[in-house]
Amino acid sequence: MTQARTRVTEAVRETLQTAVAGDDLTAHQVETLLRAGGDDLDALLDAAGELRDRGLAEAGRSGIITYSRKVFVPLTTLCRDRCHYCVFVDTPGQLQKLHKPLFMSPDQVLSVVAQGQAMGCKEVLLTLGDNPEDRWPQARQWLDEHGHASTIDYVAATAAMIIERTGLLPHANPGVITAEGFARLRPVAPSMGMMLETTSRQLFETPGQVHHGSPDKDPALRLQVIEDAGRAGVPFTTGLLIGIGETVADRAESLLALRELHRRYGHIQEVIIQNFRAKPRTAMRDVADAEFGSYLAAVATARIVFGPAMRIQVPPNLSDPAELGLLLRAGADDWGGVSPLTADHVNPERPWPHLDELGARTSALGFTLRERLTAQPEYVLDAARWIDPGLRPAVAALADPQTGLARTGPTDRPRPDRPGATGTVAWTGNGASEELADLLGRAAADPTAPSDADWVRLLQTEGEELQLLTETADDVRRYTVGEAISMVVNRNLTSTGLTSDSSMDPSSFTLDQVGEIAADAWQLGATEICVQGLLGAERDPLDYLRIVEAIKQATPRMHVHAYRPADVADLAARGGLGLDGALQAMREAGVNTVPGTGVKVLSERVRQAIAPGDCAIADWTTSIIAAHRAGFGSTSVLFYGHVEEAAERVAHLRELRRIQALTGGFNEFVPIPLPGHRSSLVSGRSELDEHRAMVAVSRLLLSGAISHIQIPWTRLGAEQSAVLLGSGGDDLGGTLLDGRVRPRAGIEYGHEFPLARGAQLAARLMRPFRQRTTDYREPDPDRKLPLR
Repeated sequence: MTQARTRVTEAVRETLQTAVAGDDLTAHQVETLLRAGGDDLDALLDAAGELRDRGLAEAGRSGIITYSRKVFVPLTTLCRDRCHYCVFVDTPGQLQKLHKPLFMSPDQVLSVVAQGQAMGCKEVLLTLGDNPEDRWPQARQWLDEHGHASTIDYVAATAAMIIERTGLLPHANPGVITAEGFARLRPVAPSMGMMLETTSRQLFETPGQVHHGSPDKDPALRLQVIEDAGRAGVPFTTGLLIGIGETVADRAESLLALRELHRRYGHIQEVIIQNFRAKPRTAMRDVADAEFGSYLAAVATARIVFGPAMRIQVPPNLSDPAELGLLLRAGADDWGGVSPLTADHVNPERPWPHLDELGARTSALGFTLRERLTAQPEYVLDAARWIDPGLRPAVAALADPQTGLARTGPTDRPRPDRPGATGTVAWTGNGASEELADLLGRAAADPTAPSDADWVRLLQTEGEELQLLTETADDVRRYTVGEAISMVVNRNLTSTGLTSDSSMDPSSFTLDQVGEIAADAWQLGATEICVQGLLGAERDPLDYLRIVEAIKQATPRMHVHAYRPADVADLAARGGLGLDGALQAMREAGVNTVPGTGVKVLSERVRQAIAPGDCAIADWTTSIIAAHRAGFGSTSVLFYGHVEEAAERVAHLRELRRIQALTGGFNEFVPIPLPGHRSSLVSGRSELDEHRAMVAVSRLLLSGAISHIQIPWTRLGAEQSAVLLGSGGDDLGGTLLDGRVRPRAGIEYGHEFPLARGAQLAARLMRPFRQRTTDYREPDPDRKLPLR
């Protein structure tokens, strides 16, 4: 405690001294810490951080912050509870409207897990609602028809299949289960979990409170489950949910109850302190998020209560990036599960941070990010006590034998057979052939498995086969990137319109007016300006850079998305900079990401036929790879519906996968019907069906490589866009604000799609909606616009 903090109260000082001495804190002392603010909170954070550092040193991994690279599998979203803050749960009627199964089939699970395995994941998080068959006859019927005595029985069968077929390690999060349930799951899951959330009986017993009407949220029942896990010898994850209406006394009681159970059994492998985030379409949608200071105090107090050896976990996607440093200062040492493939299906509006970004942020805060397994290292190293004998070989195959963390090199793990080998068909449809169902199963599990001819076959489906294709693609979208539909608030600026003299022409602008245009867009809520278009041959090529500099000078936080490969080539050639020099100059000027447009289809035959003025295909490829390697993310596109053949579309998508494997630079893919052309791959097939097939194949072929499939609403309109969002799409692109200064200076002037309209469309589709940044992250809190 530094001397500068002279205003630390005696109560906090004495409580921290008691804790540092290793003595137990009373409930009153824990409350004192939970209420800490100002200098008291600073002193608490210091003590918690020091305690965490001591624990990591004693564990032999000083300065290591851990995470688990996982696949999130929502086995069923049916539940018998009615929590007032939950968007995870659906009713059977809602599932029917969404064309969503009551339970994921084994093949659907394997399809997602196989993609996660290819991306280096080692954990499969099996999450579901509590005991759905006790409320919903449809769930009971499904289980009976598939030969399972209960939902827990199906979880166990799924976990066993995952281990046998992939070698990945399931983490079972099935809610309230009995001692018999633990006995059933322990041989197939190295770890399990269930949040305590709170011991507050008021929230459970009082009508109108968050847990009223939810039998599985009885605090006594949940404490019994955690105790049963200890008796069963299960490494267990649990924790508190902060900000759902509980009192500070409730938080203190909850922490002490968990401490007591851990002392008896030693089985609580990590304590999650999670902050409440309000969600649309819930009873608590208008309740304020957990106050960050109180959340921070809860994290630090958990560290103090549990001591140096406990892993204290905070979910990184539920806090703003600027807050992560304070959470580490508060004694956290684990980010929990983070997926490079699947969404956080419980918090669909809060995407996971990119793992590279999380590693960089962790490093900037003075720590090293390391991957662990679903069971924490101490439990892996003491496998004889904590891991079922039948599971030990699977755990050992993925674990570093010295540290208990995840192996860093290659591992010997089986790859799953083709879907369908589980004894069920993943996707079925009336009138669709078994051959097509089998092909779709293979495509969903491993996009590299089907041949070019297979993909051509899928692009040309019609009728019920096309319906099965789109449903399969939408399932892949649902179980990987999740249900959320996203948009960025932006406006366009066409650099071709740059002129030296102020003009009455609203499509032109001067360099002096660029700043006014940017400031106006910022005031309207934009977080991105997209700039593209060749400058006139009479213009100084350095004007490309001057436009960006003017935007950044007027709006330093604006994301600048500029320029196309053709524009970059012009800057490189006429500016005498060369490609690498042009990209470096763009970076220094303030460009953040680049458009991946400038070609229609990656085929010289097609280019020569319809767009000989476009970049040569080899030049485009060289330029986009160079941009990615220079640190720029980009879009990717395909303009279809003209002279291209189905095989050329497939080759284009495969080339994008190849580039993505090299660079990882594509943020999204946009299949765009070429204006003025309505050529279909199948004679007589409707225009909408042409788009459905294209979007669905794009989702399937690019899955696991390019996560986001954007629907170009400007070309398709709202109604067709809604259909395509149900064919594998997850994004609507940008709002394209016209602005009030030189409104026609954008190439798509006159087309606006406000966020509120996007939110309405998503609500109609029964899907969540979120505002995003250009690179699919969360906007800063002050840049989020109202959705009504």
